[in-house]
Amino acid sequence: MAMTDTPPGLLISAPSSGTGKTTVMLGLLRALRDDGLEVQPFKSGPDYIDPAFHRAASGRASFNLDTWAMDDGLLNGISRQMEGADICIGEGSMGLYDGVATRGQSGFGSSAETAQRMGWPVILVVDVGGQAQSAAATALGFKTYAPDVPFAGVILNRVASPRHERLARVGMDHAGIKVLGVLPRRGDLTLPERHLGLIQAVEHPDLDTAIKGYADFLRDNVDLPAIRRAAMAGVGAASGKLPHPPAQRIALARDAAFSFTYPLLLVGWRISGAEILPFSPLADEAPAADADLVWLPGGYPELHAAQLAQATTYLAGLRKHAATKPVHGECGGYMALGQALIDKDGARHDMAGLLGLVTSYEKRKFHLGYRRAVLTQAMAGFAPQQALRGHEFHYSTILDQPDAPLAEVFDADGNPVPETGSTRGPVTGTFFHLITAERR
Repeated sequence: MAMTDTPPGLLISAPSSGTGKTTVMLGLLRALRDDGLEVQPFKSGPDYIDPAFHRAASGRASFNLDTWAMDDGLLNGISRQMEGADICIGEGSMGLYDGVATRGQSGFGSSAETAQRMGWPVILVVDVGGQAQSAAATALGFKTYAPDVPFAGVILNRVASPRHERLARVGMDHAGIKVLGVLPRRGDLTLPERHLGLIQAVEHPDLDTAIKGYADFLRDNVDLPAIRRAAMAGVGAASGKLPHPPAQRIALARDAAFSFTYPLLLVGWRISGAEILPFSPLADEAPAADADLVWLPGGYPELHAAQLAQATTYLAGLRKHAATKPVHGECGGYMALGQALIDKDGARHDMAGLLGLVTSYEKRKFHLGYRRAVLTQAMAGFAPQQALRGHEFHYSTILDQPDAPLAEVFDADGNPVPETGSTRGPVTGTFFHLITAERR
């Protein structure tokens, strides 16, 4: 049921990854912000890198919307973050209809489902490189594949010449598809990448200048008033709840080595009254001595392993806390809690030693996908048999994992996953990033 005070919204998607939708997204966020609008960004799916770029472009925290991992109550709770915004812009993941094979709590996790759930029309970014009129057949297929997914039009990307534009427009006109923008081919409109995709926003050498360039490019080549008119008021948020905190005072590692925490978790923890106490292991800071829980999120500890191994104040504080109180690590944080981390050059670096885990980047192995974990041991804030939903994304290989498994872990299709996490005393770790706990 739509609410009159619900801001209008759009979803920026594409036929596949690599079409330029992230740069379109960032340019659009900044251009609309420069026009005086309060713009609320969202990210469809479990990607935890893009939201930091969204925040830099819009000035507002970006939240993930995930129809596989989240039930309606949690989606409603996240939707309330749009309060005070003039317009909402969501960015899709992969291709518009790409999801998992097995339905989750709400759906398959595709960007199309997010558009349906939020009531936002889709703008499809179509890379027309190497084609002209044929691009319209692709766009028409996406428009008609699921007629109940609202469709606003297309932005043509990587257009080589005025003739190329004319031919591509002829095809779109024939298919009855509205062209909302035409972006000339430019080689400088790409963001730096590394093995997990884009580099972190905090590592970009001049992110604000880059985003300003995207905004200027979008303003020169898309019809911003038409895009604003295409936005539709979505479905208003009913009552919903965000995740509850696992402790009252949470010491949270936060720097370039530990940066991947879903914003919905932090907002949910704060709304419930928890105190978040950031500290930087790279700056050799110890977690707050009076914290109830130390939480090491994911990030890139493999790029900073030597520095972490020599951070004596951080390590001493972490070990002192773990002697009596819980510590939890996710992905990179899990590896940092282990005995050792071997970097891509084969150098071994001693980590905290609170778990026996030894991981290596010398021979990379890709691990990607949704995870459903049923705890076999207690974890901070969660009892045994609690089911958790999350996402795994890393290239490390386990060389040794001697501690007791934390959970039985499954992929989206219910197949067992060997990365079960570990527990030793009050210390726990998982390779998956927690999104939410299933309601009992």
